[in-house]
Amino acid sequence: MQIYTGIDIVENERIKKAIEKFGDRFLKRIYTENEIKYCKNSIPCFSARFAAKEAGIKAYYQAFKKILYFNQIEIIGKQGQPAEILLHLKENPSKAYKISLSIAHENKFSTAIVIIYTD
Repeated sequence: MQIYTGIDIVENERIKKAIEKFGDRFLKRIYTENEIKYCKNSIPCFSARFAAKEAGIKAYYQAFKKILYFNQIEIIGKQGQPAEILLHLKENPSKAYKISLSIAHENKFSTAIVIIYTD
């Protein structure tokens, strides 16, 4: 088994400013419709998902040497349960894999770690 990791931290104010400046253009470029509905107007929620996507891009590249884009990654929120990561891929990698995600946010920062396990 091989293990690949990606980690990211985001200052919540940075995401707030991007949303204020670019509005829906930014939201729709980075987030899926489900993520926008789930987060509503919560900056820490959007920031944590941004960090999760960045961490996912890093881990996926290590594992498969392919670049993911923001719109290929969806963070599934479940109230009271850990978030999950869902990849929207045109073609699946040649080897089996499992993805684990952990996100956290507080007033100033949001962070995420993604771990990919391959056979």
